[in-house]
Amino acid sequence: MKKRLVLILCFSFTAFLLNACGSSSENKEEVIVYNWGEYIDPDTLAMFEKETGIHVIYDEYETNEIMYPRLEAGASAYDVVCPSDYMIQKMIEKDMLSEINFEHIPNAKANIGEQYFIQSREFDPENKYSVPYCWGTVGILYNKTMVSGPIDSWSVLWDPQYTDNILMQDSVRDAFMVALKRKGYSMNTLDSKELEETKNDLIEQKPLAQAYVIDQVRDKMIGNEAAIGVIYSGEAIYTQRENENLEYVIPKEGTNVWIDSWVIPKNAPNKENAEKFIDFMCRPDIALLNFEYITYSTPNEEARKLIEDKEIQNSPIAFPTLSDYDHLETYQYLGEEGEAMYNELWKEVKSN
Repeated sequence: MKKRLVLILCFSFTAFLLNACGSSSENKEEVIVYNWGEYIDPDTLAMFEKETGIHVIYDEYETNEIMYPRLEAGASAYDVVCPSDYMIQKMIEKDMLSEINFEHIPNAKANIGEQYFIQSREFDPENKYSVPYCWGTVGILYNKTMVSGPIDSWSVLWDPQYTDNILMQDSVRDAFMVALKRKGYSMNTLDSKELEETKNDLIEQKPLAQAYVIDQVRDKMIGNEAAIGVIYSGEAIYTQRENENLEYVIPKEGTNVWIDSWVIPKNAPNKENAEKFIDFMCRPDIALLNFEYITYSTPNEEARKLIEDKEIQNSPIAFPTLSDYDHLETYQYLGEEGEAMYNELWKEVKSN
């Protein structure tokens, strides 16, 4: 989804083998982590192992939708997983998560900003099951040398002058979010008329788009292969380092503010080690290393203070003042019927 994908780390395959053999549940000096691709500094894993003596078995996934059925099936028992907001809500409702003992994770309360726990209540109402890891927004990345006029609205993605120069996200929720927000609708709507209208808008817009992509938007924008792209804020920070002509904007109609958080599955074989792992990741120095590696915004306020580059520390992309923007929302789990409705409409968009 919004993460930069690389080849699966070599010990990902080891994780699969150990899970298949069922040996992980017997060894209490290991922790089995399931995370997005390229979403952690590998050095922090080595540091954790060295400091605690707990071996990390690390596995990766590409999207929430790939991760979820694997956990639901119970074929692999993971200790720590990092889903997104709406997927955490779904897992809570399906009784798939273990309550976290925050007394075992003192670094969370000490270092993570209260605002992020407040935001998390939209999907974890009592803050029992999740610890914020990364957060950000979705917006428009544009090349200043390839556009004319102000870029401040989702409507620019429907502008014929940018035909074949527009990159859309190949994700049902993100694509519908863009089109729904453009019309002033909630990105969590279940109103059939609003969704039908939005589906038709996306079908109308498809001929203008160069491609529906996931991570390729980053490389295409860096390489001047497109003028405008829908992108996650963390990726925008990276692209600007590589191409000085790129700018990022949160459209005036509003957007998605997302949080990815650490959770512990109910069938975790090593819960104590899982809590040690999460606490370690909440340490300011470790959170800083992960921020510098993945460029996605950290909710760890003490880590933010350690960022030496003051321009990044105060970046409106990495750390926007959310009160400056209107109509911001966080994705919510829409229920099985809601998911089915979105997926069916998405199939119609993709098939036209």
